[in-house]
Amino acid sequence: MGKSDRRSLLQRMLDWTERAGNALPHPATLFALFALAALLLSGLGHLLGWEALHPATGEVVRTVNLLSHDGIHRILLEMVTNFTGFAPLGIVLVAMLGIGIAEQSGLIQAFIRLLVLNAPGKILTFVIVLAGILSNMAADVGYVLLIPLAGVVFMAVGRHPVAGMAAAFAGVSGGFSANLVLGTVDPLLAGLSTEAAQILDPAYDVNPTANYYFMVASTFVIAFTGTFISERLIEPRLGTYNGVVSAKDQSFEKLTHIEKRGLLIAMITLAVIMSITLVGLIPANGFFRGADGGFLSSPLIKGVVAMLFITAGAMGITYGFYTGKFKNDSDVINGMGDSMKTLAIYLVLVFFAAQFVAYFKWSNLGIILAVKGANLLMSLDIGLIPLMILFILLSASINMLMGSASAKWAILAPIFIPMFMIMGYSPELSQVVYRIGDSVTNVISPMMSFFALIIAFFQKYEPKAGIGTIISTMMPYSVAFLVVWILLLIVWLLFDIPLGPNATIDYILPG
Repeated sequence: MGKSDRRSLLQRMLDWTERAGNALPHPATLFALFALAALLLSGLGHLLGWEALHPATGEVVRTVNLLSHDGIHRILLEMVTNFTGFAPLGIVLVAMLGIGIAEQSGLIQAFIRLLVLNAPGKILTFVIVLAGILSNMAADVGYVLLIPLAGVVFMAVGRHPVAGMAAAFAGVSGGFSANLVLGTVDPLLAGLSTEAAQILDPAYDVNPTANYYFMVASTFVIAFTGTFISERLIEPRLGTYNGVVSAKDQSFEKLTHIEKRGLLIAMITLAVIMSITLVGLIPANGFFRGADGGFLSSPLIKGVVAMLFITAGAMGITYGFYTGKFKNDSDVINGMGDSMKTLAIYLVLVFFAAQFVAYFKWSNLGIILAVKGANLLMSLDIGLIPLMILFILLSASINMLMGSASAKWAILAPIFIPMFMIMGYSPELSQVVYRIGDSVTNVISPMMSFFALIIAFFQKYEPKAGIGTIISTMMPYSVAFLVVWILLLIVWLLFDIPLGPNATIDYILPG
């Protein structure tokens, strides 16, 4: 088969993937259909006598018909509370209020520019990949700011601009599940995991810090891997850039004196907050200690979203007022309001997702499916590591057809979290394994929401760039991230390292 034949085969595969993904309904519509399917299956399951033995209580769990008299009444009476009581909703709204202030003030953009533009040449690639990973603390700023900036920076130092954008894209999108700080996705996924875990254990709570230790380790593993792939594979393949360089592309906007001073003021604000935190934690009777005097039971851990709101908000306010971005309190409130506008579609999606999760729980389909699935997997006896690798590959494959991380997890969590809990594995482990699979194929998934924007960025320097260009450029990152993340996970599992504060790998059903 000739080179052109291979390319045409690749293009046909990419076209099929794009068509298959585009054929899916909107995620909100998908959840509405799932909710309807749960209702129909509850009736069918009741009719056919679907049941299972609850592994914790030993009681027989039977399918509840939600199309019955009582079921229909419950659907109508609890539709609103299903939505307002959905765990991820309030968590995400509160987190976004604080991050919205920091983003609207220009603090996050200034920090990224400072990090990238002042990086020494020898570690420029590493800094760009790392900045991409860190940018995930603030929603989509990495996509719209860092990726084009990386192209300009690489151009300015005589390197291929597409290589810079590829490195930034690898960090922003491929490293989506790594970070040194908590971002909006952490409380969002934790809320969904909590809802799913409570199908089996009503008292279980997944904290937003559930995967923090693994995330921190992943940050450096992914940053070094992304740097290696960029410098050893991507740049040599691209060669020397021979395109037309405009005056604008040869220069980039450095931080002004007032922006640098603003960053210093913001860091002082952070230092003050951290000092207060340490004063409340270090003494044995500190006011931030838990009721039992412990650190892991501290409200700082359980209330990490509130601390995220306070810290990001305070830093954004001090930076914004110092630099003049904020003139009065109305500007701060408007910044918070703008962050809420970006969640409009998310609110619609959550409404239908909340109904689906509630129906799945009420009908007992979640427990029955989890018990049956767990029994099947345990009978196969493939072991923890092969099981988790298969789950990573499943998540990675689904990501090629459906872009939203939260939408996919809202579908998978109610099935796999209870199933793995029955097998003795914690919801925190299920979540971190899902996050690995979801991240590694982001950079090659046409369904990723910013994929079209990435093509436009690439076309600025390579006018003929298309889907095939992006995927062929980013495929080495995807494969490398998959391999190193699986290896990191294996190390974590073999040494039984906690995934986060008070987040173990194993789970024991309450007696």
